Amino acid sequence: MKKQIRHISNKLTKTKVMARSQELRTYIPVTRKMDQSTLHEMLQKYNMVYIKPCCGSFGKGVMRMEKTARKERIQYSYQAGIRVRSFPDYETAYRAILKETQGKSYLVQKGIRLLVYEGRPFDIRVMVQRNLKGGWEATGVAGRVAHPRKVVTNGSQGGTIYPVEVLLNAYTSLEKRKALISALKEMGVKSAKQLSTTFPALQEIGVDIALDQRLKPWILEVNTSPDPCPFTKLKDKSMIKRIVKYANAYGRTYNLKCMKSKQGVV
Repeated sequence: MKKQIRHISNKLTKTKVMARSQELRTYIPVTRKMDQSTLHEMLQKYNMVYIKPCCGSFGKGVMRMEKTARKERIQYSYQAGIRVRSFPDYETAYRAILKETQGKSYLVQKGIRLLVYEGRPFDIRVMVQRNLKGGWEATGVAGRVAHPRKVVTNGSQGGTIYPVEVLLNAYTSLEKRKALISALKEMGVKSAKQLSTTFPALQEIGVDIALDQRLKPWILEVNTSPDPCPFTKLKDKSMIKRIVKYANAYGRTYNLKCMKSKQGVV
């Protein structure tokens, strides 16, 4: 019997369901349960990884860890919040990471070097909902620019919200930009369809997508209780109106007093 679940907190569970889709799998960064050997192995392979709470939200507890070579010496460093720490060897670094995780289950994900806007990394939130006919529809797309001193883009962590078109302006032509945004929306809808094969009671998801230097999209995370706050910060109010309308139809109401995220000045 299919599970009547609307909220899935475990990031690894969602990743595994998504990866069953051959089409989506190529856009999902390698994501594994963190332990000492897995983290070390992934650092050797990718040099930069993100360490995330297995069941966290709002970007809380997310760390970025890097392995760098300086003057023929290997150094390990990680950033948690605005704090950066460096270590001469992996074992010492891992002990410090364990203190950060406080015994909770964490994941390690291949690091994607995000595109930047005014020197700050950004990603893109795609909101996907059941529409009034019960089908999946991408109802909003917003850009999230990280706080100047943080590695996460979440508005709740001091991120700034911009129209996606503004963030992509420096990287693409108008025609390519439209095609890319359309592709991101389609990726969001496919993600919802794939997750609902296992969790048919889902009504909405928020898909966080990064673009790398080649403009390849990467699905960083899927939220099954997405925060609509980014869309309240856009001058174009058509998206938030549609989001609220669809949510009301399937019985969800939002708190739209969004104080932590900022509206980008264009």
